[in-house]
Amino acid sequence: MTDLLALVRQGAERLEGAGVAFGQGTLNAFDEAAWLTLWRLGLPLDALDEQGERAVSETEVQAVQGLIAQRIATRQPAAYLTGEAWLQGVPFHIDRRSIVPRSFIAELIADASIDPWLHADTQQVLDLCTGNGSLAVLAAMAWPDVVVTGADVSMDALEVARRNVQRHGLEARIRLAQGDGLAAVAGQRFDLILCNPPYVNAASMAALPPEFRAEPVLALAGGNDGMDFIRALLQRAPQAMNECGVLVLEIGHERVHFEAAFPQLQPIWLSTSAGDDMVLLLSREQLL
Repeated sequence: MTDLLALVRQGAERLEGAGVAFGQGTLNAFDEAAWLTLWRLGLPLDALDEQGERAVSETEVQAVQGLIAQRIATRQPAAYLTGEAWLQGVPFHIDRRSIVPRSFIAELIADASIDPWLHADTQQVLDLCTGNGSLAVLAAMAWPDVVVTGADVSMDALEVARRNVQRHGLEARIRLAQGDGLAAVAGQRFDLILCNPPYVNAASMAALPPEFRAEPVLALAGGNDGMDFIRALLQRAPQAMNECGVLVLEIGHERVHFEAAFPQLQPIWLSTSAGDDMVLLLSREQLL
């Protein structure tokens, strides 16, 4: 009889052989197979070490193999198949209305890398391009004295975000706003703006695998050089920031394009698990 670990390994071999793409919650075939297997069997996602030798029935094998086959055939991200994604150990609802949460800003919130730029009077935080609301939730959890606004142009994404705000019981401290960029919060000022915007350049968009094309294009495409949204944001951000406000901006693999577009800026680059080129910090003074 097959055990749980063997079933995961079989799933990983199938995923690897089918050439599916990773990077939307997991980085490799084994972790993806483990996620799908444990979820399908109703087990905690950290149960593999403890229950790896647990025997699985033929019914369970068929259920897991069916889900692996669905992942391969549809090329849907695993998170869309399970309806759940995890960020810094926190679970979030997710579906096709919103991008799968994977922002490196989550790491910086969790490890307190942003804290040195906050101050005693920090009260208002904006999560711009909030998507499913994960960064807004993590910010509210990390800084219990702040009020967070999650803003997005997509009403569909905000419906997903509202579900996550309610899931974590944060309705009193997170408000959601709809609008195009900073127009969603016109007239308001913030001490900290977090933003994981659409920044993928046109050439990279054209080369995306099906899993990433399954996500809302609005949340990914940043124009020819990836900087379209960011240009408007940096121009308008000072008016939306308090005097000591800072902007934490994720740009992924677009540092070359960012520096070409904004040669006069000298941001602070923040270290993440993917390196020192993914997330930057700018003060209001620098933007002025």
